[in-house]
Amino acid sequence: MTPLKDTYKHKGLRKVLVKTLREKGIKDESVLEAIGRVPRHFFIQKYTAEKAYEDTALQIDAGQTISQPFTVAYQTELLNIKPGLKVLEIGTGSGYQAAILAEMGAKVITVERQEELYRKTAKFLAEMGYTSVKCLLGDGSVGFPAQAPYDRIIVTAGAPSVPQPLLKQLKKGGTLVIPVGDEKIQKMITVLKISEKEYEKIELDAFKFVPLIGEGAW
Repeated sequence: MTPLKDTYKHKGLRKVLVKTLREKGIKDESVLEAIGRVPRHFFIQKYTAEKAYEDTALQIDAGQTISQPFTVAYQTELLNIKPGLKVLEIGTGSGYQAAILAEMGAKVITVERQEELYRKTAKFLAEMGYTSVKCLLGDGSVGFPAQAPYDRIIVTAGAPSVPQPLLKQLKKGGTLVIPVGDEKIQKMITVLKISEKEYEKIELDAFKFVPLIGEGAW
């Protein structure tokens, strides 16, 4: 296998991408800095460097996608990540979102239901040195109660509603970010857990994600 290279060209393309995301409204500098550091082209090697750094979603294995960089930045900004926070990610995919979170100092537990993607991504993230990311194979719609509660939960697939198991696994004062809607379009939702029975829910912009499949979703 040819060693992966992160050249001046790639770094330059990332700088342009970060500038684009800032112009589109991303304000959290820690998010932008993480995107500036993570070589997105490593996660989607079948595409050209130019394609890898366009602000667009791209197909990966198992019929899934790597989210548009703006979407990654948007969701990450809503999480308000601080170093040391424990984050549950539902939908590992290529591992790019998990890498961004790890770059920001989060301890990430990420769940993927597609075995092909899980095996490939878990191996790749380990090779990249992301020791703060733990990859699991399973139904992300029911979360991962063994490691609960979580400071933050991020769902990178569209759900018909907010899965109750995820709300239960969120720490008091924690934030859940999830796209909710039908299979064509979803609204980004943030949920702040005030107490075991009280939540503050905010509906934001429209996005399009692959569907969240599982016991607590489609």
